[in-house]
Amino acid sequence: MISDFDLIKLRSLLQDFHTLTHIRITVFNDHLQELISWPEQLPAFCRMIRSHPGGLAQCQRCDREACHMALHRQDTCIYRCHAGLTEAVSPIYLGDMVIGYLLFGHILAHPDQDSLQDVLATVSGRYELASDRLLDCCLQLPVCSADYIGAASNLLRAVASYLCMERMILLRQNDLPLKLDRYIQEHLHEPLSAQCLCDHLKIGKTRLYELSRQSYGCGIARHIRSLRIERAKSLLLEQPDLPVAKIAELCGFQDYNYFITVFKKQTKTTPSRFRSAEAEKFSSGTPPF
Repeated sequence: MISDFDLIKLRSLLQDFHTLTHIRITVFNDHLQELISWPEQLPAFCRMIRSHPGGLAQCQRCDREACHMALHRQDTCIYRCHAGLTEAVSPIYLGDMVIGYLLFGHILAHPDQDSLQDVLATVSGRYELASDRLLDCCLQLPVCSADYIGAASNLLRAVASYLCMERMILLRQNDLPLKLDRYIQEHLHEPLSAQCLCDHLKIGKTRLYELSRQSYGCGIARHIRSLRIERAKSLLLEQPDLPVAKIAELCGFQDYNYFITVFKKQTKTTPSRFRSAEAEKFSSGTPPF
């Protein structure tokens, strides 16, 4: 959903959160793009890990999958990232729509020195980082108890609600981007051609392609495919007995084989394997990474 954030008020709110908790907080939009953080700069520990391409990819994957987990639970999700730090993410709702995410993180919550050393040894080896330097950066991170993290996550949830109540996030009800977004969401299970969208919005194809690039950062066909796969992933988890072929149909894929091809390209696995793997993670109660 297209949304506008009042960044001035939002930055002030994030500063207040950090003043109270000493925890870094970040706002993502509904497409999981970072909008604003406070403090603005990542901790040295995270910057060091992200200096390695593999570390950067894993950090981005953690953020993405944590947001998906919070969306599935419809609640704040506390988890441990691939580098051993504790983080939390909370969806921002406006009515029934998720329009963004709040994430706090980079917290050290290891119960003892031995477990910390084990994590650091694993991370330094995986990303070819100097272990002494990594330890120095790690010791600069905030150390929080489980009770403190729980209280901070409750505050995070309250901040998410406050954003909506204070109308810091405003939907542009009459804009073309919102009309396009709403029409795609409501008709995702139907054939959606560029001409169909142009007819509905009463615009030309050139304007449609410009609109798509500005709103989604990609072409309209790619955006629709991505939305359909995300809906398919949700249906695979929410309706475990629903046949994959039926899910493909409900998500607007008329060709089953094409659905499998697109799904594998976007998720690196098949729908059946995705369903089995995610079901096992949720049943075991472990984070997805």
